[in-house]
Amino acid sequence: MKPEHAIGGLSMKGVTKDKITVLLADDHAIVREGTRELLEREPDMQVIAEAQDGEEAARLALLTKPRVVVMDISMPKLNGIEATRKIKQHLPQTSILVFTAYDEDPYVFALLQAGAAGYLLKTVRSSEIVHAIRAVAAGESVLHPQVATKLINKIVEKTPKPEEPSPSPLSGRELQVLKLAAQGLGNKEIASALFISPRTVQVHLANIFSKLDVGSRTEAVLCALKSGWISLDDTIS
Repeated sequence: MKPEHAIGGLSMKGVTKDKITVLLADDHAIVREGTRELLEREPDMQVIAEAQDGEEAARLALLTKPRVVVMDISMPKLNGIEATRKIKQHLPQTSILVFTAYDEDPYVFALLQAGAAGYLLKTVRSSEIVHAIRAVAAGESVLHPQVATKLINKIVEKTPKPEEPSPSPLSGRELQVLKLAAQGLGNKEIASALFISPRTVQVHLANIFSKLDVGSRTEAVLCALKSGWISLDDTIS
């Protein structure tokens, strides 16, 4: 019998509904073990599966449907970029947090385009990865606003513009929230700008994610830009 956290092992027993469920994907056992031990100290998180390669990460994600996947880039069989793309294709509301040693722009760009909501280097403090998991689980994007804007612009430049914008499923207020999110504003800053509460901003973002079938504000902004509902000017504060 496999231990609860063995490669490919699942820990679905006793999953609490309000906990952030996490799948760890990394080909280095010591990284998985250290990350798991860190997250198991957090009362609102639960590691439900581990994978040692990209193929296993995609398979276990489809099986367990975690809220967050913590994904390395360089893995056997399927790299983190392809694994991210595959998971997001089937589980659009699962958030992918890339946790890697690589900081080159092409990797950041490719992963954001594949649907990753966050990108952290393995040099960060332990508290930062815990914060990042909570952030992407709440639909936040763990990227510096200037980096996110630069990457969004690059993606949009490579995407053919629609001849005519399709009708937006978002309400006027939801579009206002999304335009401010596109400028890198946090929930409190959006709330202050629109004279509403941060809780109301969270509700609007949840509705946006549901309507667009995405898992983060970066994905929502990209979707709106590609569909012509907001423009690049809206991403500049």
